[in-house]
Amino acid sequence: MKALALSLLTLLSTAAAQAQTAPVAATTAKKGAEMVQFKTSAVCDMCKARLEKSLAYEKGVQAANLDVPSKVLTVTYNPAKTTADALRTAVQKTGYDADQLTADARAYDRLPDCCKKTAAAH
Repeated sequence: MKALALSLLTLLSTAAAQAQTAPVAATTAKKGAEMVQFKTSAVCDMCKARLEKSLAYEKGVQAANLDVPSKVLTVTYNPAKTTADALRTAVQKTGYDADQLTADARAYDRLPDCCKKTAAAH
């Protein structure tokens, strides 16, 4: 009986731990939406907030989520209203690299010091 209770407790705690560490799923995407991912130069949570807010103002964007440790920005968008290239350009104009394309110099200069490429990860 003790072994059964211990097994059940272990199973429940493992499931709870996995639920806490699982990546956040993208919000419910509308029908016909597409998803694109960009490798960015973001280094901190301020970068995350800045990029996600900036993309929220882009036409056709339904959701944007930056995974800070991997520096990957995932964007769900309506392809009838915008393109992946336009979103990549929006990331550049915010001051961050987007895949192989480098950040807009003026926007990069306006970033806080903690968000610069030379800053250590927080």
